[in-house]
Amino acid sequence: MESVIAALVTGVLTLVGVVVSNGRSRAVMEVKIDNLARQVEKHNCLMERTYALERDVSVVKAEIENMKEGR
Repeated sequence: MESVIAALVTGVLTLVGVVVSNGRSRAVMEVKIDNLARQVEKHNCLMERTYALERDVSVVKAEIENMKEGR
């Protein structure tokens, strides 16, 4: 009878430990995911700005070529 009680107590304590550990692990993972999401957003903004600059440069190059041909 004592061994059954000891096994139940051990099982309950183990379950509590696993639940607490998973909660902490989940919190750390959520923080990491939030940080990654912010980094991806910054990267996407940078790419949009780069594409806009490339488009503007191509327009300026075309205008310069037109000015050279007009001389």
